[in-house]
Amino acid sequence: MSDMEKFRGETRAWLEANCPPEMRRPMTSDEDTFWGGRNTKFSSEPQRVWFERMRDKGWTVPHWPKEYGGGGLDPEQTKIVRQEMAALGARQPLVSFGISMLGPALLKYGTDAQKKEHLPKIAAGLIRWCQGYSEPNAGSDLASLQTRAESDGDEFVINGQKIWTSYANYADWIFCLVRTDPTAKKHDGISFILFDMASKGVSTKPILLISGRSPFCETFFDNVRVPKANVVGTINRGWDVAKYLLQHERAMISGMGERGVGRPLGQVAADSVGTDEAGRLEDPMLRGQIASFEIDEAALACAAERAVDLAKVGQSHPAFSSAMKYYGTELNKRRYEILMSAGGIDALEWESPRSKQGARPRAWLRTKANSIEGGTSEVMLGIVAKRILDLPGA
Repeated sequence: MSDMEKFRGETRAWLEANCPPEMRRPMTSDEDTFWGGRNTKFSSEPQRVWFERMRDKGWTVPHWPKEYGGGGLDPEQTKIVRQEMAALGARQPLVSFGISMLGPALLKYGTDAQKKEHLPKIAAGLIRWCQGYSEPNAGSDLASLQTRAESDGDEFVINGQKIWTSYANYADWIFCLVRTDPTAKKHDGISFILFDMASKGVSTKPILLISGRSPFCETFFDNVRVPKANVVGTINRGWDVAKYLLQHERAMISGMGERGVGRPLGQVAADSVGTDEAGRLEDPMLRGQIASFEIDEAALACAAERAVDLAKVGQSHPAFSSAMKYYGTELNKRRYEILMSAGGIDALEWESPRSKQGARPRAWLRTKANSIEGGTSEVMLGIVAKRILDLPGA
């Protein structure tokens, strides 16, 4: 037996013994996701147990070094952990922008002091992070951002506004792009800085979406004082950090299109449509749509795994995350179109207890934002055309 086969067996046994049965069921609501943070509240005792066991094992971030609260696993071992969790149907014990976005940027660009301060808290679910990137006049053209950070001794004084700041009203800290040199060219003079959302001068205002719910906020900074030591990377070179982090954000968003999210579509559709004598969906058109979707879903999962393998050997294309983000976005939108079709008229219920206050149509409407967040689909296609296909510019 090889070392990897032995590790796989040990991993499977540990997960089987430690993942509560309740944490092996598909998520059905926002309460099923544990975000961590200062005001941590578990939705159930099994959720608490699962998180704490994985945290103590270092497997909230199995690929991070042990000194930062991770598991210290190599890429192959990390893949095995994820595969065995998927095989068991185990939920992620902790969902965090600190894990999926900020953590990789800190590991690459952060000082030793910044890594020791922030990474263990992320791994332990102690601090919940939000992202301060987009502004009212700087969305797809992010580098035109105007939030100012003016030097004052050992501090910056920050003034400006961010928009579409996901979960800003719940976040403890923010990683934020600010303009520290207004005289520099557009992509220069930007710095990447971290600060506490409880700082004086920070305020948030939720944005109501068409779904009636929203994770998004407007975020305002009014003379917010932040130590210069909180800048990640070099002052005025924050665009380098921003681009690196965006790759991880786009990979995270593309994951919404991967298989293994909730119950298989065929099972969900059967609840409403029913099955024929052969046990197949009664509606052959819907059956064909689901079959086509599941083929594309499997293809995305294979592409994601290939991307990880290429990254391990230093052969990944920096623009590939844009292709993955676009495809994952479109796939997730298709998933919810099929779910709406499968639900028929019942899927239009908006506020009844039977529909969990319109969970399905609200989720369907929410997927429309996938085409915008993390870079619009049009921008992603432009990046693919220019940087992967080498097509000429307009």
